[in-house]
Amino acid sequence: MIVVVVVLTVVIAVLGLLVCGLLRSHAEILRALRQLESGTAGAGPGPGAPPPAASAPAPARVADVMGTTLTDEVVKVGVAGARHNTLLAFLSSGCLTCQEFWDTFARKARLRVPGDARLVIVTKDASEESPSRLRELAPRSHPVVMSSAAWEAYGVPVAPYFVYVDGPSGQVRGRGAAQDWDQVVDLWSKAVSPPAGPGRRGRRDRHARADGELLNAGIAPGDARLYPEEER
Repeated sequence: MIVVVVVLTVVIAVLGLLVCGLLRSHAEILRALRQLESGTAGAGPGPGAPPPAASAPAPARVADVMGTTLTDEVVKVGVAGARHNTLLAFLSSGCLTCQEFWDTFARKARLRVPGDARLVIVTKDASEESPSRLRELAPRSHPVVMSSAAWEAYGVPVAPYFVYVDGPSGQVRGRGAAQDWDQVVDLWSKAVSPPAGPGRRGRRDRHARADGELLNAGIAPGDARLYPEEER
């Protein structure tokens, strides 16, 4: 009888240890799940702390455009420090609004580019575009460079998007979206027009400066924010 009691006691003790181990494992699993749900698993803030906020995008900087051509050749287009100005047109092969610009660039070999700037078309890398479609769209008179790095460097948010770079000063003179080429020409002709002499400064200069400031703020002609509420 004593032997039976001893055996039962040992069995109960072993079962108790097993139950404690299971409960401990269950608690660890629940703790890990809570950490995953709160985004704090691993090193970093303790459980329950909010995940770090996303950092703001870096401001656009003037950078040379490095990428590949539509024939898979590595190319570098000098922008900063160049003797001439450069108008970067960020387009895509699948963008419906971009089609207007592709057609214009292919149809007009000699475009009137504000400030006699050279026009350089920039798309994303081949992994994010359709190279075969780009070869159909690309004009012969203007270079096309595939460079996702350029999109990131200039902080391009949408397509079509244009960035006007003053080569000698190495500064961005204007940036923004547009619907057609006429709008681009009108916008940048005012923004980059040379200052008039002392006797001719006046209303025209003020309009040009205002257009340039609006352009830098991302407000293009026709933007609803330009008109009072009662005129809409």
